[in-house]
Amino acid sequence: MPADTATDVFEEQRPLLMGVAYRMLGRVADAEDVVQDAWLRWSGVDRSTVREPRPYLVRVTTRLAIDRLARIKSRNEAYVGPWLPEPWVTDFGDTAPDGAERAVLADTVSLAVLVVLESLSPLERAVFVLREAFGFPFADIAAMLDRSETAVRQLAGRARRHAAERRPRYEVDPALRRELTERFLAAASGGDLDALLELLAPDVRLVGDSGGKAKAPLRVLEGADSVGRFLLGVARKGVEDASYRFLELNGGPALLVLSGDRPDCVFQLDVADGRIQAVYAVRNPDKLRALPA
Repeated sequence: MPADTATDVFEEQRPLLMGVAYRMLGRVADAEDVVQDAWLRWSGVDRSTVREPRPYLVRVTTRLAIDRLARIKSRNEAYVGPWLPEPWVTDFGDTAPDGAERAVLADTVSLAVLVVLESLSPLERAVFVLREAFGFPFADIAAMLDRSETAVRQLAGRARRHAAERRPRYEVDPALRRELTERFLAAASGGDLDALLELLAPDVRLVGDSGGKAKAPLRVLEGADSVGRFLLGVARKGVEDASYRFLELNGGPALLVLSGDRPDCVFQLDVADGRIQAVYAVRNPDKLRALPA
């Protein structure tokens, strides 16, 4: 296979490989490093021995991500405060032309699901991502992970049960989430506690991630009154030279708060029954660098 053809093959698969790596790791920079390592493996392999590039590249990427997970886990042990995945700008483009397929991809990359995946073992997480997000057959996953198909089915069952028990219930309708995000911004920035409380579910949770590098709650806030008053307090203090952008992150609408041209915070909401069930606030500057200003 000529070098230019090999590059074209890899670039065609890059969105898939990045999707696998990010869902495995929850960190954009680490996922990009894994994809780059996969390219180095691909550029050095005898490609006459590779019958199908797509499963080969997914196999390499998945194994590299499993190896990296162990190093990431040790870093997280010293993390200050709640941890959230690094926000990722999602544009599924031609990788998911079908609406149902796009919904699955959006769901499996949501902050809520990625937080749950953090509690899976690396193999369980790999099987969940390959099966639930990308629909690979069990036989293919078994070959990628050098496990029997029976073992892979057992891993998939455990991962599904674990995810079902822990993942919050939420709606993925982007129009509804965008509407509530806009109303959330208007109520909070306008200092209207009553309007904000109308949007928040009684048992709403606010999870703030600063990594100790910015101001954010060091524990999860619970309850509409507590969350609402905290958000109004933050809004009253304000952000210098603040502006706001709506963009798609992790498969759904999100609010990006800018201080000048620097990303200051990302808010994303989980919505169910027409009300906000969870507020995710990412303020760790290391996790905001890749966002478009």
